[in-house]
Amino acid sequence: MAVGLAIASENIQSNGKVTTYVLLSCMMAAMGGLLFGYDIGIAGGVTSMDPFLKKFFHKVYLQKEDAKVSNYCVFDSQLLTSFTSSLYVAGLVTTFFASYVTKAFGRKPSIVVGGAAFLAGTALGGGAFNVLMLIFGRLLLGVGVGFANQAVPLYLSEMALPRLRGAISNGFQLSVCFGSVFATLINYGTEKIEGGWGWRVSLAMAAVPASVLTLGALFLPETPNSLIQRGHDHQKAKLLLQRIRGTDDVQEELDGLIEASSSKTEDKQSLKIILKRRYRPQLVMAIAMPFFQQMTGINVIGCYAPLLYRTIGLGESASLFSAVVTGVIGTASTFISMFTVDRLGRRALFMIGGIQMIASQVIIGGIMAFHLKDHGGLSKGYAFVVLIMVCIYVVGFGLSWGPLGWLVPSEIFPLEIRSVGQSITVAVNLIFTFTVSQTFLTMLCHFRYGIFFFFGGWVVVMTIFVYYFLPETKSLPLEQMEKVWQEHWFWKRIVTEISDKEHNQI
Repeated sequence: MAVGLAIASENIQSNGKVTTYVLLSCMMAAMGGLLFGYDIGIAGGVTSMDPFLKKFFHKVYLQKEDAKVSNYCVFDSQLLTSFTSSLYVAGLVTTFFASYVTKAFGRKPSIVVGGAAFLAGTALGGGAFNVLMLIFGRLLLGVGVGFANQAVPLYLSEMALPRLRGAISNGFQLSVCFGSVFATLINYGTEKIEGGWGWRVSLAMAAVPASVLTLGALFLPETPNSLIQRGHDHQKAKLLLQRIRGTDDVQEELDGLIEASSSKTEDKQSLKIILKRRYRPQLVMAIAMPFFQQMTGINVIGCYAPLLYRTIGLGESASLFSAVVTGVIGTASTFISMFTVDRLGRRALFMIGGIQMIASQVIIGGIMAFHLKDHGGLSKGYAFVVLIMVCIYVVGFGLSWGPLGWLVPSEIFPLEIRSVGQSITVAVNLIFTFTVSQTFLTMLCHFRYGIFFFFGGWVVVMTIFVYYFLPETKSLPLEQMEKVWQEHWFWKRIVTEISDKEHNQI
């Protein structure tokens, strides 16, 4: 039984070349990922700093100093996790409004609004003098993340040549990795500032990527897809397409965009459209891909890596430095994914990364089960092995679910459901990011080493899911993506049945 499908597409590739104009535009747009990554890295770092804990989460600070408290339960605090996860609640609510803005006004305005909201949240966080102000700042950051995560993946996938869409779209995840590494480096440096105010520098430095994105987005071009979808002059879209493709021969691609827009966008109720049976594969993937991405446990590693390293016995500075190392390795693996995803395909990278993550999580869980008790730390040897296994896990994620968890949903939706489909993807991602972030420290306290077997089990499930139900999508133009479902061993039963009914009605 065939479980995957690669469609030859040499005859349907868009004309054109990689232009400097496209590269610069995509690099600027991908800065939206930098915001998300910076926040993930910075939140975990500041929550491991004693001055920050002492000022805002004094109970946790006292628990850390109490020798009677279990290693696994030192950082168990719902208020502390609320600081981290409040961002995701705001992002969840925002993403559906962002969907409307993205569809009605274009991808560019959503990116600008996202950067501006993040900038405002940064100011509140860096100047916070109580927990309420701190969390309100996080909520504004969430608004920024909601807009940026909704618009940026769409922007990248629509600007890219089909044969290079994987590499360019993976720029979003690469920016997330850069943001996380930048944040952990900042944390490592500010932790050493005397006077206990280093955490303010860490939070305030988010203004750098936010400012770059906000100002840079003002100069971004809109995508041809968005211009056509919003009823703009087709000649204007053609001129833009010629500029971004670097050739005058774009009529075939333009005709495909116009046909995709005019034949299916009469019904403006996109949410109702995506619930139709013909779009069942896309809806399933819009929910499953971000759900599985979060159930890898990656944001646990990203948000709480320094706390995790302190749990196994490393000091504050060593924990922050270890987080820097894992961040750099994660960035390098995402680079590898960028250069291989359009050669090896999406499915192959999912398989390779899945096997790595399963093996590393089982080993980490085993070491902690046998060698980390409620009191005392791991020996240096075992702590080093845990660090190595975390790095292997991060490499596996960087090759697979990190970039591909955003890439696949951004490329599978037809134009008429693309904006709402991406909103569902972002919403599901934020729901489970919030759930995992809010519950992890409590789960660590109660599950102990079992938390790694828990996430490892989910990686087994998602790897099997990809093997059987995700078709290969590399190199296929967005406007012809429906073919992968019509020829897939499972999904063709659903979409072909609907196509036959519509044909008979005609």
